[in-house]
Amino acid sequence: MTMLSSAWTAPSSIGTLPDAAAAFGLSDAYQATKFTIFAQVLELLDLRNIAADASSARAVRTTIEEGIQRQALREGLALNSAERVWLADDIYHEITGLGPLDPLLADPSIDDIIVNGARHVFVERAGQLEIAPARFRDDAHLMTIIQRIVSAIGRRVDEASPFVDARLADGSRVNVIVPPIALDGPMLSIRKFKPEPMTGQEYVRTGAMDDAMLAFLANAVESRLNILICGGTGSGKTTLLNTLSGYIGERERLITIEDAAELRLRQSHVVRLETRPPTLDGAREVPARDLLRNALRMRPDRIILGEVRGTEAVEMLQAMSTGHAGSMATVHANSDREALSRIEMLLNFGGLQTDLKTLRRYIASSIELIVHIQRMGDGRRRIHSIAEVMGLEGDTFVLNQLYRFVPVSPMSGEGGFEQLSNRPFFADRLKRPVSVAQGWAA
Repeated sequence: MTMLSSAWTAPSSIGTLPDAAAAFGLSDAYQATKFTIFAQVLELLDLRNIAADASSARAVRTTIEEGIQRQALREGLALNSAERVWLADDIYHEITGLGPLDPLLADPSIDDIIVNGARHVFVERAGQLEIAPARFRDDAHLMTIIQRIVSAIGRRVDEASPFVDARLADGSRVNVIVPPIALDGPMLSIRKFKPEPMTGQEYVRTGAMDDAMLAFLANAVESRLNILICGGTGSGKTTLLNTLSGYIGERERLITIEDAAELRLRQSHVVRLETRPPTLDGAREVPARDLLRNALRMRPDRIILGEVRGTEAVEMLQAMSTGHAGSMATVHANSDREALSRIEMLLNFGGLQTDLKTLRRYIASSIELIVHIQRMGDGRRRIHSIAEVMGLEGDTFVLNQLYRFVPVSPMSGEGGFEQLSNRPFFADRLKRPVSVAQGWAA
């Protein structure tokens, strides 16, 4: 057995990445052999004429397998069938896809892919980060894959434009930062897109909320309450927004506005809008505020804003308070009160100048329910609280806490949900009345 073969540990199942591949595809000897065969195969293929059909795929695959056979004979490599399949897959991904990223993108258990330079690849599964059984040959190899990603969406990344934040064709979000800004090599993160939004019952099964909370939130959505979802980075705000949007009526006209389109509403009458940064060819920026202003002229029943992060907060609250009841949005904030403070700040940035009490009264009359979601210390997501915005006492927001998560210990994902005894002030507006049986006084 050669040194190369002994450096490989063939996976027991080619389709399972985590443990089986850890040693197999990461050795320097493996990478050297892979790219030797890769270069030979490229000389035999006209990549411009490779069509996306089965016959072309078979032709590429056959050429790769023949290249592996020649190299094995030339170098005296003792490759078993599993090693040959793995190597062929790897080279095929390099030619037709995104190289080491392809198996990670195809794995449904992976939510995020994080690449910190050529040799450090991580994935997130079920809220937990782990080292991925993948690597790039060097930074040049990683940059080749990055350029393949960004060029497919009409973007460019280089020293002059070292950042890219965009959406892939399948809806996944990609962020790239490259040297000289990134000191340790190119950095890439991909938040994978789920083609089907999570249903309410699927969401409950994750442990993020219980059945009573789902029933209440579904009731609130159907009853056209204005809802603000808040949470930190990676807490699952968009996933929750997607799930709750599933309870909007089929006949309603919906307009979604996002920086990177992630929402997938099942209703038939949906208009999806996406912001646009300034482009290299001189096309002007289209910010969320412009899209919201235009959306208000499009006869929407509801407007759903992926995230309030700038001056568009003015138009969002205008929509909530002037005939578009049931609108929803998310905001980056670590508590319900912090969410209200952030909206207040964004309204000021947007030019809404008035005294503090009037501004807060406007906010309290527009936002009716705040759902705070949190990523716990063990990686699990939990709805931390659901609160009703009741109004002001003096110039202080009055919140009515309806549900909360009670952890066993601080930041622990273990714990339970508690329904508080405070009956919502808007209870009489709900389509399905809340009752004593649901834990609230009549």
